[in-house]
Amino acid sequence: MSATPRLPLLKRIPLGAWTAVTWCAVTAYPLVEYVMMPARQAVSYSYPRGGMDGHGAQLLLLLATALAFAGCAVLNRGPLTAMALLVAGTGASMAAWHQTETVPTVYLPVTVALGFIAARNSRRTSLIAGALAFGALFALWAPRELIGFGRDDGTASEPFIALIAVVAWLIGNSVHQARVYAENLSSRAATQAVTAERLRIARELHDMVAHSIGVIALQAGAARRVIDTQPAGAREALTAIETTGRETLSGLRRVLGALRDAEPGAADAPLGPEPGLAAVDRLAETTTAAGVRVDVRWLGEPRPLPPEIDMSAYRIIQEALTNVVRHASTASCRVSVDCRDEELTIEVIDGGRGHGSTTDSGYGLVGMRERVGLLHGEFSAAPRPEGGFRVAARLPVPAGVR
Repeated sequence: MSATPRLPLLKRIPLGAWTAVTWCAVTAYPLVEYVMMPARQAVSYSYPRGGMDGHGAQLLLLLATALAFAGCAVLNRGPLTAMALLVAGTGASMAAWHQTETVPTVYLPVTVALGFIAARNSRRTSLIAGALAFGALFALWAPRELIGFGRDDGTASEPFIALIAVVAWLIGNSVHQARVYAENLSSRAATQAVTAERLRIARELHDMVAHSIGVIALQAGAARRVIDTQPAGAREALTAIETTGRETLSGLRRVLGALRDAEPGAADAPLGPEPGLAAVDRLAETTTAAGVRVDVRWLGEPRPLPPEIDMSAYRIIQEALTNVVRHASTASCRVSVDCRDEELTIEVIDGGRGHGSTTDSGYGLVGMRERVGLLHGEFSAAPRPEGGFRVAARLPVPAGVR
């Protein structure tokens, strides 16, 4: 079982850590200038000189940092609580600096957190977090605009900050939608893989059991008819029944063992050693012993084939012969296998009563058609005008094995 690959270093860092780094950078910038250049009028118009002279202001800044760090710590577990703590910390920081107008850099940690919340949480949670962020902005802007508290002649910064926050939310929401879409695709692919595996197992069991039961039924009928007059013939038929039953039981055990031992992600693993075209002659002998003589004709130059083509070709012939045995009421049929340069063609013809129409409700023709379709080949099954039934398949051979 392969180990889970580790994520890149940047993706292993918690989202709260990025928000905390943003808060530290935003807080450190005015502090550094305040300490290194105390005589300067201000770091900007919003960081007045002397803003940190009082112990109360310094304690308030420490409280703001504590609130912000607490919000960063719970950003993954409680996004709404984290947003409320960050907004409160931002307000405390502005009070510590005696700011009457929101500075874009001061509100940057809230904006970053809003983007992360929109990317990692549901639409409802991200909208509530956005309402907290925009509500705090409005609460800071409204008194100044309505009653003139702290108002200056410049343009208010809150609309600009709100625009940045909207962009952050939109980016986070886009990331969230992309992740949900990718998860849905992955889930759909897993469901399709499970369905394909179920169909594959169903085809294997059907092809394995249907042919064997058909042969057993014919041999049992022959034994019943001659058991009094030809005991030796009846003994041979019973021996054939025993051999076919043991082979089928062995195949079923192989399939069930593979299912029991399969690990997750092993849907494409083979169910065990599968028969191929090399076993067609033996299949013909078994069918002939059951009362339907099979004439096998090999055309072209035999060569190694990919396992999926080799096994599918055998299963198609096996199912076609099963239909002949069960439905055709004929004494013989012909199997032709033509190994061409670019394709493998299979044809099974009988002279019976035109069994197995294309509207047959059984699974034999459906399974053969599915096998050919998976290999991007062509399949046909229909009664012949002169009588009997014809099954034909064309399986393209990949260029690398020609």
